[in-house]
Amino acid sequence: MDELQALFRAAMREVAAPVSVVTAYADGEPIGATVSAFASLSMEPPMLLVSLHRGARLLGVLAPGTAFGVNVLTTSQAELAELFATRGADKFAGVDWALDHGAPRLKGCASWVGLTVAEMVLGGDHVVVLGEVTSADADPESDPMVYRASVYGGHRPILPGRGPDERL
Repeated sequence: MDELQALFRAAMREVAAPVSVVTAYADGEPIGATVSAFASLSMEPPMLLVSLHRGARLLGVLAPGTAFGVNVLTTSQAELAELFATRGADKFAGVDWALDHGAPRLKGCASWVGLTVAEMVLGGDHVVVLGEVTSADADPESDPMVYRASVYGGHRPILPGRGPDERL
């Protein structure tokens, strides 16, 4: 790793990111991977983007028109984050999930977004998957998990009294 890469990695470690499991269903099998690089892209039409490593098994089953899902984890789901971050074994064994709009939806998540792949764009050693939203759901009582400095954590409001629907 050169100096610029090391500096960039250090800078990005300080950015708190939501922790999600991106899922798809192919050939009768659920596939998933832990991802912290995703973001809302557009409201008209509703879209988001997910960044997947070029070597990810999940990427191999995605193509334009394919259904996939983003399961935003809660602070009580750190074991799922670790499980889906590993390679190999059946990650869905013993995990409570169901198909929702063609993609595996994990139970108990902070939010869920069902999507269809609109476009896939190469970006260095990753592929940015642009997805059109087909369904969405959220649990406003949950505590979404974040990842910062290689540690899982939660989010605490710093302006007490403001609800999720109040804008700054």
